[in-house]
Amino acid sequence: MLKVEELRAGYGKVEIVHSFHVEVEKGEIVSIIGANGSGKSTAMKAIFGLVDVYTGRINFNGRDITKLPPFNKKKIGISYVPQINNVFPNLTVRENIRLGALELEKRDFENRLEEVIKFFSELSDKLDRRTFELSGGERQMVAISRALITTPSILMLDEPTAQLSPKLAKSLLSRISSLKKDIGILLVEQNAKSALEISDKAVVMASGRVVLSSKASEVLNHPDLGKMLLGIIKKE
Repeated sequence: MLKVEELRAGYGKVEIVHSFHVEVEKGEIVSIIGANGSGKSTAMKAIFGLVDVYTGRINFNGRDITKLPPFNKKKIGISYVPQINNVFPNLTVRENIRLGALELEKRDFENRLEEVIKFFSELSDKLDRRTFELSGGERQMVAISRALITTPSILMLDEPTAQLSPKLAKSLLSRISSLKKDIGILLVEQNAKSALEISDKAVVMASGRVVLSSKASEVLNHPDLGKMLLGIIKKE
């Protein structure tokens, strides 16, 4: 569904991502892994339209959406959850999720909310609580619920387990894995091993470039994976 080719992107005149490429199909998880500062999050933001794209092409279901604004990308079925500042602390859980589906009629929203809350049952009795009262894991559930409320075709998650305990991180990744039967998932994750274990394909980045793109199992067992994650190996 999603195909990114030769993408170069950054902030103003500062190019961070050089010739990035990835493909995501329905029913699969594709992970982007690499060291801090390798360009993973910038690549995600570029796909969603949050940073400057200099060259390259982003196709969604055969349509060129490279220059499409973020709100229009969401309308056609792409949802994005940023790593930080991804909830509104002073709003309730229900209000946070509602912001992801303002175009839905109230009845349709309530029906969708019921389905989403079945997935994150921990939120079922917290819908009217303000989000700042929740744990870090619960806030991530709220952010992902807001992304899921409009039944996207592609879900983009940037470091969903950041600042979570190992136990919570493992649980959240397991739930993310269970979503893929209906959608395609593009995942940026610092915990490379955990990400690769639930992924179908993977892209390894170093210094803003793709240094390896393959099946997740092959990446996980690659003899030079450690060096790539440290940015020592620069070429694919």
